[in-house]
Amino acid sequence: MAESGGFGDEHGPGRLVALSDGVFAIAMTLLVLDISVPPGLDGPRFREALDDLPPKIAAYALSFLIIGAFWLDHRRAFLGLRRVDRVFTAVALTGLGLTAFLPFPTSLLSEYGGMSASVAIYAATIAAMDVTQIVLVRLRMLRPQLDSVPLPPPVARAWILDLAVTVVVFAVSIPLAWPWGGQAMWLWLLLLPLKTATGRARSAAARKAAAGAVAADRPHTAAPEES
Repeated sequence: MAESGGFGDEHGPGRLVALSDGVFAIAMTLLVLDISVPPGLDGPRFREALDDLPPKIAAYALSFLIIGAFWLDHRRAFLGLRRVDRVFTAVALTGLGLTAFLPFPTSLLSEYGGMSASVAIYAATIAAMDVTQIVLVRLRMLRPQLDSVPLPPPVARAWILDLAVTVVVFAVSIPLAWPWGGQAMWLWLLLLPLKTATGRARSAAARKAAAGAVAADRPHTAAPEES
């Protein structure tokens, strides 16, 4: 019989995790295709082409970091899972579809970063990606039968808060992109202090849950009998 959660288990998470890794790897690779210099340029045109690269490199770096962070959270969402059901699989595939789509808004941002639509499409894609991750965590909370290792509620709540910060910041920048244009991207810098704070809260919740699990597993010392 196939081990639960392995590649031979139809309802195990193994195949979905393997598919996810492939999608993330391909999406990360596609990001770099926009960074190029046309062949056959003379000196002045070559320097102009080089001057056009920084926005493309910046968009690549931003999306690479975002996909990397999303990949880590996506992997964590599968830790401790014994099986996946159709709803969990559908939500995970939706997140993967958005990840595979991300090179397109990244290209828009690198080529037309000052245009409102480019900023809005990019921000909407990132916000939607993190919404799917929040739904996965909520499914873990609502469907404990999927777990072999239960997800402690304090850890899940801290995790959702950490993800929600990203959703809110990028979602707020969408309407602001129309009056502000590319300047709306400066709002994304708020993620640096906010994610630092929520990341610490998430780590603290995980440490507390781990300490509680160790204490629960430790055998109780019998009280000495009175003589």
